[in-house]
Amino acid sequence: MESSLSVADPLLVAILGPTASGKTALSLALARALHGEIVNCDSVAMYREFEIGTAKPKAEERAQAPHHLFDIVEPTGYITAGEYARQARAVLGEIKSRGHVPIVVGGTGLYLRALLDGLFPGPQRSEELRERLRERAAKRGSGYLHKILRRLDASAAGAIHPNDSPKLIRAIEVCLGSRRQMSEMWSEGREGLKGFRIRKIGLNPEREALYGRINTRARRMFEAGLVEETQSLLAKYGEAARPLSALGYKQAAQLLRGELEREDAISAAQQAHRNYAKRQMTWFRRETEVEWIAGFGDDSDVQGWAIAMGKK
Repeated sequence: MESSLSVADPLLVAILGPTASGKTALSLALARALHGEIVNCDSVAMYREFEIGTAKPKAEERAQAPHHLFDIVEPTGYITAGEYARQARAVLGEIKSRGHVPIVVGGTGLYLRALLDGLFPGPQRSEELRERLRERAAKRGSGYLHKILRRLDASAAGAIHPNDSPKLIRAIEVCLGSRRQMSEMWSEGREGLKGFRIRKIGLNPEREALYGRINTRARRMFEAGLVEETQSLLAKYGEAARPLSALGYKQAAQLLRGELEREDAISAAQQAHRNYAKRQMTWFRRETEVEWIAGFGDDSDVQGWAIAMGKK
């Protein structure tokens, strides 16, 4: 991203890292130290009524600092990366006007890139193409769209979850509509965020320790009522609630349908979260100018290093 920043520009901190790496804890520590306000960059945490499986900050955590862009999307709605970037940039401007530091935190790499670097000018939506892709995916299974995108643009397919139908459909639409690979267009014609001195801090804990935390978190979600929450959401919205295909919720729904036993559902959720963490790190390692810290965000030493980085 071409920079027009100066030392006079106010600070913006972006916290990167895989799921369960302690991004929330680190964001709270930075908010306390830097007079910060937290801006969500996790796509599933933007949905209302989805609580247990999203690992949103708890009420007592939200009380420690202003939080933005949580619970802004209806369960049956969808927010694109472009719309997220528009809303988030407006929030950043409000935080800046108060003289506070925006702390952007979350694991959705595409949304973070849209916010900081901007999006390329892709082709217009084609509802006819989208409906055709949805119909074929319904007939041929959840992996069908991902297979198509892999043939069109393997790099883009590697950055999108195989079950994330909206993003897969948009990527296929871009490739077909522009006759170019979406991954090639990501770096073209984008307007980066201006008016901030951006500091990216990445959490990179040791893999086995991270996997241990992921396994524990996934099990605790089931113990905390994830299955009951999923059952309630299915009763209210059916399959139309998009996050029901997200990690944890998908396995809870399989348990409810009798496709998995409880322990198998927990194991499947643990595996899915571990795989997601790998994809996140693959994405985030492509980010430029990240200051990586080897550890978890709830470690006091890590927090101290991150605060020192933020104050530079």
